[in-house]
Amino acid sequence: MDLFDKCEKFTRVSDVKALGLYPYFHALTTGQDTEVVMDNHRIVMIGSNNYLGLTSDPRLIAAGIQALEKYGSGCSGSRFLNGTLDLHDHLEKALAKFLHKEAVGTFSTGFQSNLGIISAIAGLGDVIIGDKENHASIYDACRLSYAKLYRYEHNNMEELEGLLKEHTGKGILIVTDGVFSMGGDIANLPAIVTLAKKYHARVMVDDAHGLGVLGKHGRGTAEHFGLEEEVDIYMGTFSKSLASLGGYMAAKQQVIDYVKHVSRPFIFSASITPASAACALEALKILEAEPNRVSDLSAIASYMRKGLISRGIKIIESETPIVPIYTYDEITTFKACKLLLERGVYVNPVIPPAVANGQCLLRTSYTATHTKEQIDFAIDKIDEVLTELGVK
Repeated sequence: MDLFDKCEKFTRVSDVKALGLYPYFHALTTGQDTEVVMDNHRIVMIGSNNYLGLTSDPRLIAAGIQALEKYGSGCSGSRFLNGTLDLHDHLEKALAKFLHKEAVGTFSTGFQSNLGIISAIAGLGDVIIGDKENHASIYDACRLSYAKLYRYEHNNMEELEGLLKEHTGKGILIVTDGVFSMGGDIANLPAIVTLAKKYHARVMVDDAHGLGVLGKHGRGTAEHFGLEEEVDIYMGTFSKSLASLGGYMAAKQQVIDYVKHVSRPFIFSASITPASAACALEALKILEAEPNRVSDLSAIASYMRKGLISRGIKIIESETPIVPIYTYDEITTFKACKLLLERGVYVNPVIPPAVANGQCLLRTSYTATHTKEQIDFAIDKIDEVLTELGVK
């Protein structure tokens, strides 16, 4: 057997390309915004996580340029050694203050944040209990940890309690997405917190899609439910609402200190680039100064949701800017993406294993700076395409 046999037998890409339906790796020739140029066509972008519309904000661009000029292009080392800038410290302190936590530690990516936090916090003899629809990075983090992972059906609090009962007496981490990235629905955080207290477990919330989206001030899922003091660890990313790259962990100072000194993904990775750190810090300042962006985002997502429902289009309903549209099978999903792109709208295909068989989706997501005219255009095109494909 040759190591590359599996590669040669992997024909999924070539099969879909042969049908002219390959939906991935379309190159943009403009910055990320509500409208972009892709494949030489100007299109309405409803497939990005640029929730607050800050990726093209002149203030972020200026902050990035200034940091690049002052600190150079990179840090040439890990935070643990030579790679810490005062800029990293400023970002961590500002984010800790914003999130009402004692301290924050930052990682080079959001994915790496989950790897670094969970593999450090949960060890041999400990138990991790997570929602089945948690992000892939959480699953990979659990594999990197020596703890035992148990999963409960999506938002099934009875099953969660059963697992907690079964493992009473062990160190337990309950980990959940705050906003689930595919379905756009919100974790039942009040029930999770109540059960955690009852069974002496700790709670970690992956708020990658919650920061800047939920809560009056955009602090995320815990603020949305009024439970900011009850969540032990927040994890989040700078690549969505904060329009940059990197990730973070917010918790008590002792917990942050522990992770910073034992987490292999933290210790053995180069630190966030100066420009990325500066952009994230500037975006955080804008979020604090302009909380109306959070309400604007909610309003535009609600407008889209109501528009789709009025056309008889079946969606997964939620309170977030993630609005998934059912397309059911893979080929129909790929066809819909292709036709929409040709007609000026970009959406993301969601197929197994990200969803169950027969439950394929078009994952659409919205930005605080989308206009109603752009949304109306997208609704018309989605309605048109799904009608042609017989999905409605």
